[in-house]
Amino acid sequence: MALRFRLAKQGLLVATLGMALGACQSGNAPEQNSTEQASANKLVYPVTQKDDLVETIHGVTVADPYRHLEANTPETEAWVKEQQAFGQAYLAKIPNKQAVVDRITELWNYEKVSAPFENGDNQFYYRNDGLQAQSVLYVKGLDGVEKPVLDPNKLSADGTVALSGVAVSNDGKILAYGVSNSGSDWQQWQFVDIATGKKLADELKWIKFSSAVWDKENQGVFYARYDAPAGGDVLADVNFNQKVYYHKLGTDQRQDLLIYERPQNKDWGFGIEVSEKGEYLLLSISQGTDKRNRFFYKSLFEPKSQVVELILNLEAEYEFLGNDGSVFYFKTDLDAPNGKVIAIDTRNSDKSQWQTIIPESTDPINNVAIINDHLVVSYLHDVLGQLSIYSMGGQKRQDVALPGQGNVAGPFGKASKDYFYYVFNSYIQPETTYKFDFKTAESSVIAKPKVSFNPDDYVSEQVFYHSKDGTRVPMMLSYKKGLVKNGQNPTLLYAYGGFAISMTPRFSPANIAWLDMGGIYAVPSLRGGAEYGESWHQAGMFDKKQNVFDDYFAAAEYLVSEKYTNSTKLGAYGRSNGGLLMGAAVTQRPELFAAVLPAVGVLDMLRFHKFTIGWAWTSEYGSADKADQFPALLAYSPYHNVKAQAYPATMVMTADHDDRVVPLHSFKFAAMLQDKQQGAEPVIMRIESNAGHGAGKPTAMKIDEFADIYSFLWQSFGLTLPQTIAK
Repeated sequence: MALRFRLAKQGLLVATLGMALGACQSGNAPEQNSTEQASANKLVYPVTQKDDLVETIHGVTVADPYRHLEANTPETEAWVKEQQAFGQAYLAKIPNKQAVVDRITELWNYEKVSAPFENGDNQFYYRNDGLQAQSVLYVKGLDGVEKPVLDPNKLSADGTVALSGVAVSNDGKILAYGVSNSGSDWQQWQFVDIATGKKLADELKWIKFSSAVWDKENQGVFYARYDAPAGGDVLADVNFNQKVYYHKLGTDQRQDLLIYERPQNKDWGFGIEVSEKGEYLLLSISQGTDKRNRFFYKSLFEPKSQVVELILNLEAEYEFLGNDGSVFYFKTDLDAPNGKVIAIDTRNSDKSQWQTIIPESTDPINNVAIINDHLVVSYLHDVLGQLSIYSMGGQKRQDVALPGQGNVAGPFGKASKDYFYYVFNSYIQPETTYKFDFKTAESSVIAKPKVSFNPDDYVSEQVFYHSKDGTRVPMMLSYKKGLVKNGQNPTLLYAYGGFAISMTPRFSPANIAWLDMGGIYAVPSLRGGAEYGESWHQAGMFDKKQNVFDDYFAAAEYLVSEKYTNSTKLGAYGRSNGGLLMGAAVTQRPELFAAVLPAVGVLDMLRFHKFTIGWAWTSEYGSADKADQFPALLAYSPYHNVKAQAYPATMVMTADHDDRVVPLHSFKFAAMLQDKQQGAEPVIMRIESNAGHGAGKPTAMKIDEFADIYSFLWQSFGLTLPQTIAK
């Protein structure tokens, strides 16, 4: 149930905050020693109930004074409203925020067109005119005429109902689409006739972490769903026992056919595909967020066939690429941390008979697709994208020439086509879509945006530094040409470091606004990601998580030592798992940063697995329920490591509908930090209403969020925003 914010005490709160800010900003106070000055300048925070809750875990006494904030009670709702108003009042007092909004809006206002995909005689793609809240799905037929198929902006007045997924029937005639409300992970899937625009009566509910996959006959879809939350709290109740169903068009969901379930393995999740020719249902079976998976399949040409457990051991990642009859192709990291391509003949599937098609190389494989009887492979070389083409036998045909150093998204295509699409971008180059034609062996531009800036006026360079244990770590630095390394440049250090997610270059119009303000945007590729394959990922998991934090701190130290910035001009920002990183930055190295922004962060490492899908992250972090994993989690859990000392300016960011990293993490951490703050710097919360973990957030809400981030950083650096920001 969503938080229903109350207005109680808001007027008194704003007045109290105004007086506190006046004391903080006054330049006429008499001289005091540093301790007295800090005490006098401390903000007066909203009152938070503090309990004496203490429990013993594996023989260790652990205090949890703010556990009551986990419950969605009227008291919690009132507290949230007070914190929300407190943060809004602080941000509202920062002068010239509108200049930031104006420049981000100007940069954001350009047409964005996605790479297309094709079904039947129709081509589909997303387009955003510039500032539309959500992108619109378009279709273009053989006549070349385009029309909108689905406009999510018409689903709600405020743009908070988002399109969360689409699946077009193989003949290109029926669209299945999922929608989520206010950023929730829960989806409802519906259907529409593409030619007429008529909405069908079918509706599928209680879907999370699943798409809809059409059968070859275009009669229905396979999908995975959970039972309705037994506790009644759809935003917090834990989610187990995902099941695979088949829905036939024109029937009620209650009549859907249960295809597969594992009640004895409640933590199994199902990724679903249907082979391109429609002969197999393919199940990629995961446990939590572990990259390793099992792989089962079922013949769809034999109605009474059973599910075949092709790969039963949870020992490696197996990503299905396609098949040639009984021969299945996979990308795997089995005995190959950087990845390789193998073939398994299901008629003789003993591991001794598996064939390596493309062996492991020094660069990790990022993505693979089978197109035009070729294997198209995307690699990462020191985080930067490369694209190569191989025969189905593994012989290299060519490298695809790319327009610069950046990121390659894709390839996107089908085995039956003689072309594919890919998208190239960098921190200073917007997403441009290319089409590679096998007949000419060359690429051509399909869609190139026109943004209100000149990329030639900016620099994006790669540097390398060494972490605490000597590990060499790459970092991308972007800034405007002419920057002087005088140690005074405002710098934003963004990172993630987990779940095998690679921080490859990616364009954001908001980042260009930061560079226009004179800032440096720095992104290190920390261990825990997959920039150097699975071994890089594993070096930042479980009891090695401290490596991630040390890599981040070393990046900050490098920026200072190389005279890019100094600790009074350095801001830290990260989201989700990156929010955990920010919690570690605040509690472990507060002296390194002028401001820290933990966004939708995992901040209570002892209880994260008790809410929604949090149990799935135990495959990355471990679990406090296990005696051997508990000490490492307690050692860095941000909430449990806040102590009485001076902290940098901190803005804890969350949203009321976040049902992935539930906002209680941010609530408890912010309450603890406000209580323990001994310095004069603010600890505020930025709590969005009708928003979730981040997906589907409307454009206006994104722009306002970036403007608040940049304004908060600028204020924390002791700088005044200009009235206008020049291009």
